[in-house]
Amino acid sequence: MPTMPGLVSVKTPANAPPLRVSVPDTQQQQPPRTPMKKTPSSTPSRSKPSPGRSAKKDSPGVSSAAAAVPVVDDPSLDNPDLGPFLLKLARDAIASGEGPNKALDYAIRATKSFERCCAAAAPPVPGGSDGGPVLDLAMSLHVLAAIYCSLGRFDEAVPPLERAIKVPDPERGPDHSLAAFSGHMQLGDTLSMLGQIDRSIACYEEGLKIQIQTLGETDPRVGETCRYLAEAYVQAMQFNKAEELCKKTLEIHRAHSEPASLEEAADRRLMAIICEAKGDYENALEHLVLASMAMIASGQESEVASIDVSIGNIYMSLCRFDEAVFSYQKALTVFKSSKGETHPTVASVFVRLAELYHRTGKLRESKSYCENALRIYNKPVPGTTVEEIAGGLTEISAIYESVDEPEEALKLLQKSMKLLEDKPGQQSAIAGLEARMGVMYYTLGRYEDARNAFESAVTKLRAAGEKSAFFGVVLNQMGLACVQLFKIDEAGELFEEARGILEQERGPCDQDTLGVYSNLAATYDAMGRIEDAIEILEQVLKLREEKLGTANPDFEDEKKRLAELLKEAGRSRNYKAKSLQNLIDPNARPPKKEASGKKWPGLGFKF
Repeated sequence: MPTMPGLVSVKTPANAPPLRVSVPDTQQQQPPRTPMKKTPSSTPSRSKPSPGRSAKKDSPGVSSAAAAVPVVDDPSLDNPDLGPFLLKLARDAIASGEGPNKALDYAIRATKSFERCCAAAAPPVPGGSDGGPVLDLAMSLHVLAAIYCSLGRFDEAVPPLERAIKVPDPERGPDHSLAAFSGHMQLGDTLSMLGQIDRSIACYEEGLKIQIQTLGETDPRVGETCRYLAEAYVQAMQFNKAEELCKKTLEIHRAHSEPASLEEAADRRLMAIICEAKGDYENALEHLVLASMAMIASGQESEVASIDVSIGNIYMSLCRFDEAVFSYQKALTVFKSSKGETHPTVASVFVRLAELYHRTGKLRESKSYCENALRIYNKPVPGTTVEEIAGGLTEISAIYESVDEPEEALKLLQKSMKLLEDKPGQQSAIAGLEARMGVMYYTLGRYEDARNAFESAVTKLRAAGEKSAFFGVVLNQMGLACVQLFKIDEAGELFEEARGILEQERGPCDQDTLGVYSNLAATYDAMGRIEDAIEILEQVLKLREEKLGTANPDFEDEKKRLAELLKEAGRSRNYKAKSLQNLIDPNARPPKKEASGKKWPGLGFKF
């Protein structure tokens, strides 16, 4: 991810070298695999507040800072010359190779010194523009947070950044505006690495507002921030908002750049991703062709090859397979020549070709390309990121799963998880892998393993504050696994939570929401809550009749189930739950104490 454009130069101590936070290779954050991946900046250039935070600026006093920086009881820190000196020592410690731990100690003491000086300073003159110790404090907090991030301690980076966004006052001039903008963007990056996407986006939005207020809506730097926020929206699958911002970015860059500029090409590549996600393949293809022409004119051979891969993806979505093969092969030739035959980008094209040949029924060719890609991923060249390898293995896993080789697919997913488990900011990705493994375990009849995989995924998503439709679907899947294990009460709770999320995110007419309704009705039926089951089924049938039509095969099944429930209502003594027949696997064995009570024939559910 390119560094976020600023407003003006940040005020820094005299003769201070630029901060370059580095740590041993085992801890360093690798470059992102796609434009969508965000890594916290290693320089004090961004950040933002949590969504519910008051916009009122606190005075830069000691009391507010206490929660952000560890207490350092040192009377010498009252010296106004000590803070800049300690901050310079922090930079020197990193530059000299002493390491971030030494730099962290200096940065903590520098920040505490700046805080004391701010507390002792005279109140700012109304309308004045001088930053004084206030901007020094903001800079020091940014540096402190960057060092925490370089150590992988993202949770500890958040409090200093939350403090930093409250220190500057944008009304006091561009220096303060930049400090506020930088703080919001840096906090957004850090929250993104913690998997807190919604809070991260709220930070970026606030940073963009500050930048627009200072520079105006048409400044090129505003365009760069708009694109950055659009990428975050793509990550959150909010494609309409992403498209709106990307269009604004294109307009700004067209006004300030030459026709077919590299900036415009980058905007069009992002717009193509958005259009593809929305199923608008023709527009996506148009944007990619225009981006490719700009890259060709600039002599960017590797970038042209990357765009060719994207064009091949669109052709495959349009079932124009011959054209897709041509695009992939053209890119493959360039990557082999420019990067080497064992480079991960070559493997990524092999994966695309494997998927294409699988879709066209040429399984031998598909398997051959999978094996070629695996050979590269199993012996990665220096510089290959674990994210690249894990992503490739996950895609190959999907192909093996689709050709009915679930055990091999599971092995690849497990290997992907192992690669990512020690990487900061990958908890959401790991949760996605666990959810996929849960589905595969379920199809193999390994219901306990499925439940455990789903439970681990739910725990990670819940910790990240996830409330997306994906989270609702995972809850539904976990509920189905609980049904097979005859944990009906737990299944009911999971279906209820999934219903609330999917109703909010997708609406009541979405197929995933309707599937949860059906599952919940069956569970209520099994629990003896006949009236609740009847109410849900009546709601589902009404939705189908009024808005979705009755041609769906589920309609007749649900209608029959409702008729049975209505017939049985009021005869609770002899009542036997029947709706759960649609969920229970005939091979699933209930606990012995329940074995003589019911038989559960049939299987009918939708993930």
